[in-house]
Amino acid sequence: MARAEPKTLESLLPRVLARLAGESGRATSLMPLWTAAVGENIARHSRPHQLDGSTLIITVESAEWAQVLSRQADSLRERFNEKLGAGTVKTLVFQLESR
Repeated sequence: MARAEPKTLESLLPRVLARLAGESGRATSLMPLWTAAVGENIARHSRPHQLDGSTLIITVESAEWAQVLSRQADSLRERFNEKLGAGTVKTLVFQLESR
């Protein structure tokens, strides 16, 4: 029986973070992956809030950011799934952060 090649921490971390977010419902652990996927500028104005099945709820700081990111949702989801794993997130929902 052949042994599988060892996995790097970098390759395992996204799946571990996704599992933690999925089990707890809280997606704050996904912030490093969100930042890597969408870039510093977008990450300054938005953050993963909740993972509900395959729907990721992102809180944004203003209605303007919600509108801008909603128009880019497909592209953002694809880039995020490149970091997290294909098909992990099927829908992005943007909501205003409560203050």
